[in-house]
Amino acid sequence: MFDKMKLWKNNSESSNLQDTIEKLKQQPIPAHVAIIMDGNGRWASKRSLPRVAGHHEGMKVVRRVTRFANKLGVKTLTLYAFSTENWKRPKLEVDFLMKLPEEFLGTFLPELIEENVQVRMMGNKEILPKFTLTAIEKAIDATKENDGLVLNFAMNYGSRAEILEAVKHVLTDSKSGIIDEEQLTEEVFSSYLMTNGMNDPDLLIRTSGEIRLSNFMLWQLAYSEFWFTDVLWPDFNEEHFVEAVEVFQKRQRRFGGV
Repeated sequence: MFDKMKLWKNNSESSNLQDTIEKLKQQPIPAHVAIIMDGNGRWASKRSLPRVAGHHEGMKVVRRVTRFANKLGVKTLTLYAFSTENWKRPKLEVDFLMKLPEEFLGTFLPELIEENVQVRMMGNKEILPKFTLTAIEKAIDATKENDGLVLNFAMNYGSRAEILEAVKHVLTDSKSGIIDEEQLTEEVFSSYLMTNGMNDPDLLIRTSGEIRLSNFMLWQLAYSEFWFTDVLWPDFNEEHFVEAVEVFQKRQRRFGGV
């Protein structure tokens, strides 16, 4: 009886989730959703657990949110996984975070391939540990032919560094005669950024109650809709994602017009 009841509950939840997805799809779905996944440490502290326990729990949420975004029809999901400032954290925590891609992608990669998800990464690869980079590059290579949802990890990423590096490349190309001042438009400059080939985010979600961008996609978020929630990332679920999308669908995006 218990197993039958559990199966009925799972089927019921799946049916309700599908109904919600179909309802949301009647209005425009944000093509690119960016998420600042914040609150793992506080989630753990509230439970008298080490901070790394929060990061491990947060990894499970990444899996659920990716599945849901894919079903919803989101084209690109960018997750702020590790910032250039996060190296300042305690070594034990940083070491754990560097091992997460290997664990996460090691177990989730077969499903990503099956679900036609393409893995990408933006950020400075040079100082990432070899095992971290190997895990990410393996996933990128294994999913490069997929043409469904783009799961883009911002790893060792900082927007100021990204913009500064883009400016340097523009100056180099200018000196080489590849580009001149009159050719430099917003669109051209965007092609020098790490998000080249991607649309700018339509929706930014940040968890944990913090209301700031924390050096995340400063150029790309110029006209994005922002949605902040007090929910800590390990507690974030499909219902919260739905709420964010519903708020997005109610807003009028004028992009500076009337």
